[in-house]
Amino acid sequence: MVTVAAPLPVPQHFKASNADQWGYRADQGKIFDLAKQWAKMHDIKPTAVDKVNTHLLLIDVQKDFCFPQGSLYVGGRSGTGAVEDNKRLCRFIYENLGTISNITVTVDTHFPYQIFFPSFWEDDQGNPAGPYTVITTDEVRSGKWSPTKAMAHWLCNGNYSWLRKQAEFYCDTLEKGGKYALYLWPFHCMIGDEGHSLVGVVHEARLFHAFARVSPDLAEVKGGNLLTENYSVLSPEVLMRHDGHAMAQRNTKFIQTLIDADNVIIAGQAASHCVKSTIQDLLTEIQAKDPTLAQKVYIIEDCMSAVAVPDGKGGFIADYTPEAEAALKKFADAGMHVVRSDQALDTWPGIKL
Repeated sequence: MVTVAAPLPVPQHFKASNADQWGYRADQGKIFDLAKQWAKMHDIKPTAVDKVNTHLLLIDVQKDFCFPQGSLYVGGRSGTGAVEDNKRLCRFIYENLGTISNITVTVDTHFPYQIFFPSFWEDDQGNPAGPYTVITTDEVRSGKWSPTKAMAHWLCNGNYSWLRKQAEFYCDTLEKGGKYALYLWPFHCMIGDEGHSLVGVVHEARLFHAFARVSPDLAEVKGGNLLTENYSVLSPEVLMRHDGHAMAQRNTKFIQTLIDADNVIIAGQAASHCVKSTIQDLLTEIQAKDPTLAQKVYIIEDCMSAVAVPDGKGGFIADYTPEAEAALKKFADAGMHVVRSDQALDTWPGIKL
């Protein structure tokens, strides 16, 4: 039984055109007042009375990924991917306000020197690496690429030999895992930078939900470990150091939060990378516990896009759309549901309402 029948009308304060605006900022006090009025007008109850726990997970809906001005814009093949995704996503939140119990946003969070940034690496002449470079184990072993020497002073108590071994071990572990080679990204989602912030209209929608439904609508911060990538919010890519000590750990508390929910709905950026990795980790956990739990996961395919980097000539330098499509098929084959934001929730297969 749901608290409020969906869909609700979209509140007048929402302007889809604001999803195009890098500088759009929600008036948080005004949103609080409007949400309380909206809840009273539409008899929207607090999430505490929900009989069904529907959890919406929004992955990395941050400015650097969602605007052309961002350093890692996810435009998809259309070139407007993340921007249009966020317009649909906000409408989905507003229309299903009375059904969504909780919203969690993931927040990709980085620092100046991390293993996937150019700053971390230098060639045999001491020149820094460039973005979009692929670093292989053999190249680290041969000395073509090495960790930046001056980092050892503050990263590992001056033990540069340890750092070289760790870098080689990391690349080797990635390659043996078969998921990714180490790829150097442009600086993005740096803490303190505007690109780290949530997209204004999405932040506005989650605040409106939180205030209308008296829901905490929390955030899960990821990506701050200097020595490992963290595409998935549920686990870093590599958990161990070369010397056998733990380097990172799985996000067991949040994994359990999702496992315990009655419905898990997932959207965000990018379908080919952080979304894919998060869903894969969730599927792995589900299959270890009870494969039938996959049936409670819903992936909103029109609220996410794949990384596709234009070459300026009508093609793409890199296009990960096929990988994103293959991942969706894999997840659907495992029992998860691929849905669209404009489909009424009561038409989603097997959803508990």
